[in-house]
Amino acid sequence: MQQIVLEQPGRFMSVEAAPPVRQEGEALVRVHRVGVCGTDLHAFAGHQPYFVYPRILGHELAVEVVEAPENSSGIRAGDRCAVEPYLSCGQCHACRAGKYNCCERLQVLGVHTDGGMREFVTVPVDRLHKSEKLSLDQLALVETLGIGAHAVERSGLRAGEEALVVGAGPIGLAVVQFALAAGGRVRVLEVSPQRRQFVGRFGVEALAAADDELADVVFDATGNAVAMEQSLARVAHGGRLVFVGLVQSAIPIDDPLFHRREITLFATRNSANDFPRIIRTIEQGLVDTSPWITHRMTLLDVPALFPDLPRQRDCVKAMIEVPGA
Repeated sequence: MQQIVLEQPGRFMSVEAAPPVRQEGEALVRVHRVGVCGTDLHAFAGHQPYFVYPRILGHELAVEVVEAPENSSGIRAGDRCAVEPYLSCGQCHACRAGKYNCCERLQVLGVHTDGGMREFVTVPVDRLHKSEKLSLDQLALVETLGIGAHAVERSGLRAGEEALVVGAGPIGLAVVQFALAAGGRVRVLEVSPQRRQFVGRFGVEALAAADDELADVVFDATGNAVAMEQSLARVAHGGRLVFVGLVQSAIPIDDPLFHRREITLFATRNSANDFPRIIRTIEQGLVDTSPWITHRMTLLDVPALFPDLPRQRDCVKAMIEVPGA
């Protein structure tokens, strides 16, 4: 089979390899689609913390089951599935508490262990979520949407509440869609005119600069320490701030403001137990995925075309199609 290996920052190689052999509890799946994530772009640039090379990227996957063991989910050969890429230990405090997204020994496909930029991959069968209605593109979007869905769920956003989403990258867009689905009154703060134009398709107001209006819930999806610090001042009294983006540094907190407004601060990481709900939400037409995919390439195109993606200002989500799938 063909696989694309990121040998070092800035260098992909196409490699021929034997298909993997599934172990107990695993399914062998054929990869159809691989969504490109910000994590992949950071890894290519050499800016992804704790990343080890060489690595096969790819954790936003749509697959077809080739072989599967007996399982309680009814997953069998021929099923088309989204892959939940979070491989948890099942034994640590977080796992025992049902928060396997925060597993103390978490392994994410395509990040900590080899992912899906290849024709076949093996995954635990309980991390497969099938749908008979969703397209392959939609299945590959489930993981990204899961980040937004989990953030909105963490926030406790209620119908009619004001929500401000700071940053309209793919994760911010996922937050927007699930905040709308929750009945929130959503606005977006985004410096990029291309992203502001794009987010307008969802019927929300997109601001180029902050105004004086405060929000019940502020979701910061920038992954920028300065922006995250500033987002605190945009939260209304008694409101909530959700850090969806991640930054590898300390973030100063204006403590008098934090206390005066009695703000609640949430972190949100990955998603947990959300994939079936997200699939149902898309199937019911409550989340519109049609505008998401703006760029496409085949698996074999990756070494040549992937390096140019960060310069494509109109790129919201690039999708890799696997030949022969």
